Amino acid sequence: QVQLVESGGRLVQAGASLRLSCVAYGLPFGSRAMGWFRQAPGKERDVVARISWSGASTWYPDSVKGRFTISRDNAKNTVYLQMDSLKPDDTAIYYCAADRETYGAASSISSFGYWGQGTQVTVSS
Repeated sequence: QVQLVESGGRLVQAGASLRLSCVAYGLPFGSRAMGWFRQAPGKERDVVARISWSGASTWYPDSVKGRFTISRDNAKNTVYLQMDSLKPDDTAIYYCAADRETYGAASSISSFGYWGQGTQVTVSS
């Protein structure tokens, strides 16, 4: 049974930093692209970072580029999201997700077949 467990979300002030972690159980982590997504109340779930299965390639939307960094430790089955210079607009539930395919490109949200339960990040002004 695949399980993704996020942690690290909390209330912070604008300008602060946070690091989210996601530990994966029950899947060949080292062969799966991973992603971090977020969903604010009343909004769609959007990707904020993707990382290839090897860790060699990453992608970010313009909204977080230069502030967020995704990384992975395949030995620990863990993917991280370092978030710096947080803004109130970053407030959301953050989810990690794993590609449903082995060695896949995970090019769209539909590529991700396994999801964590989410962790709340709240940024106050």
